[in-house]
Amino acid sequence: MGNRVGREDYEWVYTDQPHADRRKEILAKYPEIKSLMGPDRRLKWIVCMMVGIQFLAFYLVKDLDWKWVLFWTYAFGSCINHSMTLAIHEISHNTAFGNNKAMWNRYFAMFANLPIGLPYSASFKRYHLDHHRYLGGDGIDVDIPTDFEGWFFCTRLRKFVWIILQPLFYAVRPLCINPKPVSQLELTNVAVQLCFDVLLSWTWGAKPVVYMLAGSMLGMGLHPISGHFIAEHYMFLKGHETYSYYGCLNLLTFNVGYHNEHHDFPSIPGRRLPLVKKMAPEYYNDLPQYTSWVRVLYDFIMDDTLSPYSRIKRKLKGEVKQE
Repeated sequence: MGNRVGREDYEWVYTDQPHADRRKEILAKYPEIKSLMGPDRRLKWIVCMMVGIQFLAFYLVKDLDWKWVLFWTYAFGSCINHSMTLAIHEISHNTAFGNNKAMWNRYFAMFANLPIGLPYSASFKRYHLDHHRYLGGDGIDVDIPTDFEGWFFCTRLRKFVWIILQPLFYAVRPLCINPKPVSQLELTNVAVQLCFDVLLSWTWGAKPVVYMLAGSMLGMGLHPISGHFIAEHYMFLKGHETYSYYGCLNLLTFNVGYHNEHHDFPSIPGRRLPLVKKMAPEYYNDLPQYTSWVRVLYDFIMDDTLSPYSRIKRKLKGEVKQE
């Protein structure tokens, strides 16, 4: 457990990200893929159902013994809340109401944010679009761990702890790498979420609040679904920057596992991403891919060649336009 990882820096490259060129090539060969773009009319109803399920869970856990509150927090609440963060990911691409109703998407994301307990949706939108536009961009892409994370979490035990603490690092990392002025939407997100949390505590007591907040932290830490954090862009094979996952957990995560397809076509809703692979199979079938996020987590911890430094990074050229 004490073996140190061999990497002492990121994998620096001097090429552009691969997704823009592949998108152009695929669209030239299969222009019908454009028909998959546009909002997913089902998404808003699925999100409303999931929010309703969590509201029902808040009511049901208020009278349980604490041991059962904690059990259901990990067994159920963590799954739903992680799924809700990925619903917000979908909405950040305007797939709920379309690009013509951008503000509807922003406020609907705040609604989807309610069962998570922590104000998340408005800030996520700003940084996530930078991640797509400037994948691996030094000082811009906050999905890439900091130098401290790469330097310190360099043994198996420390990598295990790092995975548990993923929610903390995702929250702090933007402040270290690419701080931005607070926007009005972010203030609104905080106010709405705080009012909801106080109302929940006042109405049904502490247990639903613990179920909500702990579920979010556990679901984004050491949890099977959180394997997607590692699977998407950590360099398990030299030179490969993005990886797709084609396992059953895509059913709970709005097909976020189809990650090469998503970065190639971010305006296509998750529900339709399998059709991209089906329509252009020669572009995806031979790319490195996963079928188990649990195995990804295990391999990341146990493989002494992998660490938070196992990311492709590039210096950006020209004008950088951030959200």
